[in-house]
Amino acid sequence: MLSINEKLVQEFSLKPFQVENAIKLIDEGNTIPFIARYRKEATRTDV
Repeated sequence: MLSINEKLVQEFSLKPFQVENAIKLIDEGNTIPFIARYRKEATRTDV
């Protein structure tokens, strides 16, 4: 059985670090709009 992180990686064709960073930012209390605007470098897809 896949973990939630593994499922997100597969479902959205992301790299594991992107999922981990996004979850970390959310756990720290950041909102999705804040992440999208000011922390997008943490979840960039062009790395």
